[in-house]
Amino acid sequence: MKPILAVEFRAKAGDYEFNEESVPLHSPEELFNYVAPGGGCESIPSEVEEIRMVFLPPEHPNVQTPIADVPATLQLGMVIFTGPLSDIVQTAEQILDKAGRGELSESFLTVVGAGSA
Repeated sequence: MKPILAVEFRAKAGDYEFNEESVPLHSPEELFNYVAPGGGCESIPSEVEEIRMVFLPPEHPNVQTPIADVPATLQLGMVIFTGPLSDIVQTAEQILDKAGRGELSESFLTVVGAGSA
């Protein structure tokens, strides 16, 4: 299965900028497992200043609704989502839904600016 999303971490120490190699994710479920309580999101070092979640272009263009593939960006706190508009909108809706049901880790909620820390 081809990855649908690449997650990149950026940190800065003085004049030195550190970019970790991107971590490929193959499905929305992998993303939400990562940001769920007990997921890998809780082990992100505190030095990380920015997380980029880059949705890869669709394998097949949307010919019925071309606006779905228009590049878009959504920033929530220090997390920046970029990719096709349809992916950004679907992810935002899932974040709202999962946050309302308590299915997102406090770490993730904090980095998107919605946590209590």
